[in-house]
Amino acid sequence: MSNGRAVSLRGNTEHPTTRGQLCPKVNRYLERVHHPDRILQPLARSGPKGSGSFEPIGWNEAMARIADRMAVLRDAGRTEAILPYSFDGTQGVIQKGVLSDRFFALLGTSDVHRHLCGVTAWLGAADVSGAPFGIDPLELSHARTIVLWGTNTYHTNRHLWPVIEEARAKGACIVVVDPVHTPTARRADEYLQLKPGSDVALVLGLIGVLRRDGLLDQEWIANHTRGWDELVASVDSVTLEGISDETGIAVERIEWLARQFATQRPAAVRSLVGPEHRGNGRDIMRAIALLPAVTGAWRDVGGGLARSTQIYFETALNSPTPPTSDGQRRRFNMADLGAVLTDKDLDPPIELLFVHNSNPAVICPDQNRVIDGLRREDLFTVVSEQFMTDTARYADLVLPATTQLEHLDLGIAWGHLFLSLNQPAIEPLGEARPNTEVFRRLARSLGLDDPLFTRTDEELIRGLLDSDHPWMRGITYERLEQRTWLRLGVPEGFRPNVDALPATEHGRLELGALAHRPSRAGQVGQLMLLSRKQHLRFLNANYGGFTDHFPDPPQPRIELHPDDAAARGIDGGDLVQVSNERGTLTIEAVISSDLQPGLASMAFGWWNRHTPQARSVNALSNPTTPADGRGSAAFHDTWVFVQRLTELPTSGVRTD
Repeated sequence: MSNGRAVSLRGNTEHPTTRGQLCPKVNRYLERVHHPDRILQPLARSGPKGSGSFEPIGWNEAMARIADRMAVLRDAGRTEAILPYSFDGTQGVIQKGVLSDRFFALLGTSDVHRHLCGVTAWLGAADVSGAPFGIDPLELSHARTIVLWGTNTYHTNRHLWPVIEEARAKGACIVVVDPVHTPTARRADEYLQLKPGSDVALVLGLIGVLRRDGLLDQEWIANHTRGWDELVASVDSVTLEGISDETGIAVERIEWLARQFATQRPAAVRSLVGPEHRGNGRDIMRAIALLPAVTGAWRDVGGGLARSTQIYFETALNSPTPPTSDGQRRRFNMADLGAVLTDKDLDPPIELLFVHNSNPAVICPDQNRVIDGLRREDLFTVVSEQFMTDTARYADLVLPATTQLEHLDLGIAWGHLFLSLNQPAIEPLGEARPNTEVFRRLARSLGLDDPLFTRTDEELIRGLLDSDHPWMRGITYERLEQRTWLRLGVPEGFRPNVDALPATEHGRLELGALAHRPSRAGQVGQLMLLSRKQHLRFLNANYGGFTDHFPDPPQPRIELHPDDAAARGIDGGDLVQVSNERGTLTIEAVISSDLQPGLASMAFGWWNRHTPQARSVNALSNPTTPADGRGSAAFHDTWVFVQRLTELPTSGVRTD
């Protein structure tokens, strides 16, 4: 730090996972912190919603306006008309939601299921093992077969890639299963390009080969699983030739992968959230988790399923107990925000929206309806933000939020087992304030006297660390303050489902019937659209509005297979119209053989200013969520028409 300015940012060379390397999306984080467009004082709307016209106000006035609005709704018995909306824009445990969750629960507001990303994968794996523990990703270095299933590890999990290469140097075979020939697939030893959404069928084929060739671990199945007969009936209901037709993968390739996974051990499958964004996403994640369940791959250190490690931290930390009334609150799937905000029959309707750590105008599907809801003059919207995002432009009040360099926090991880203490490097710039301070002030204004609101951020962290779980033994605030990161006390070589029983009712892995449900077919002439995290320097919307993070060329584009482009008379660089019943985008085409025919691809995360319609890919995305409200929207079950344009259209162009 020099004169209150952060001047250097680098990874810790001693950290076993990062090894001194920063994720590409944060290589320019200092520029973000000190960016001239940073919001550094509270702002009140002074023009039409969406115009971006604001004027400065003081913190006291901003807090009073919010508290007064909330008090009116509380006194009228309509606190359900308040909807908090937050996600992972700030990922530390404290600033992400310890106090905000308690505040809105005590107030009795509506809430959202934060299932936009990750929960479907969690549920699918939990259907097999009860609690979806996976192996420590660092232990993939012991594996001899690593199947990277629907995950672009080289781009989206850069810190794991050296572990993959270590395993390969020891003789491991790296296999990629993915509908798209990604940079990871190009670096693999073997690549299987399956048809989108056919993952369950492929698993049925693999298990059929394993059973036919006597490659299953029958002792393991008998003593550690339930539901084998039902799974066998599912496998027997299909043919290998039929599976080949369904997946687009040759029979001999399916046979090869089955033999490889069963005989070249330790064998592990690595999958994250890519396959979950479909109508059958939970089935896909469950099917992937069945592979190590029937082969006994869990027996071996470095074998089994490698997935998010977040559950380890959630299990070990002493998280605050939710209020007893919390389970009775009205909840919506966060992917349904557009429908919720525009539902004229909702009783009570949402009258106050409080957004922090999120940019729903970009990340939500059915984007046009989301923005129609944000435009409502009778909706009072508060956004806590660092920059004037597409969501903040529709706010009535914008509160300046701190960055990671300016606040104290406790960091957990989804890719390793190291707990970290985020200590502020500089004082908050301008009038920026951490989320915790905002909710302490609101709690005082509204008379919420829960003792949690009297604790400092350090005290909140100490409370989380004050756990009697054996994985937290020896982890103290003082040690974290000195070291900054410490590994959870999970034993080296810990084998989930072996060294600890599965968290199912009977302590066995649940198998059961498995059925492939094909994705809904599109209309004649439509292409299936994937919205992928594919740009190295911004993998999500947090960084999608900053020039320094843009790819070359610095604009969103749609990728088309050469056959599909030729059939539509489209050349690379042509302007095309991409449309369906939810919206229309005008965008440049790029021709790519990485896709298979029938697929199109656009990058997720671009802010809305980059198209004539002032919209991004989620203007087209399928908003359908599971019937029970649990899990992600079916983003990748999106069908679009693509046609070449000869001139920029004048209709449909937006200025908001």
